[in-house]
Amino acid sequence: MKPAFLILYLLLSLDTFYAQSAVEIVKKAQDLLYAKSSYSEMKMTIIKPEWQRNLGMKVWALEPDYAMIYITEPARDKGTVTLKRKNEIWNWLPTIQRIIKIPPSMMNQSWMGSDFTNDDLVRSSSYENDYTHKLLGEEKINDYICYKIESIPKPTAGIVWSKVISYITKNSYMQLKSEFYDEENRLVKIFIGSEIKNIGGRTLPTRWEMIPLDKPNNKTVIEYSKIEFNIEINQSFFSQQNMTRVR
Repeated sequence: MKPAFLILYLLLSLDTFYAQSAVEIVKKAQDLLYAKSSYSEMKMTIIKPEWQRNLGMKVWALEPDYAMIYITEPARDKGTVTLKRKNEIWNWLPTIQRIIKIPPSMMNQSWMGSDFTNDDLVRSSSYENDYTHKLLGEEKINDYICYKIESIPKPTAGIVWSKVISYITKNSYMQLKSEFYDEENRLVKIFIGSEIKNIGGRTLPTRWEMIPLDKPNNKTVIEYSKIEFNIEINQSFFSQQNMTRVR
């Protein structure tokens, strides 16, 4: 093999290796964060310049397509339920005794006044499959050496981001930070994990902050108090009928 062709071959092989490594890293990070099924309890704090709001939640999930979120507090919101079934979302509003389906035109609207959108709920565990991934290198985040991975949405995924940059720890595959870029390649929000603890038999960040950069002094904080992985639950649990009965 001639030298020029040898160099080209090695460069192509190296690029392929990194592409495969990036996919594997993302898969390990997703496997750590999610499971086939789970139950969790958490507090969400929505912080705005003028006010602050706290929500207590119970969440049941059957990955990757089903989730049920039950609001436990405050009293005025208690009993509100969000159901995710694949790419569709419904809300049960006990104050008016109605189940409302979220139309596609509202998928980018805020969920419960937070910095998470309805679409964030739908896409929460599709990161591995809806993007192509590339390893950019390594970077230090809070004393952890992390893989820096660029993820570009696939054309068929229908995702609004032009790219997501993620930072995943080398030794334990914890995803500590994600940066979301809009169609003009501007960084618009950051998702940061911290307070690493053993929870549900896994070592994970138990505090997460979603920070929108276009809204100064706004952020949404999620703090996990309990997680159980691989619980006994089946698809029939995630029904509209069960939205009115779950507690």
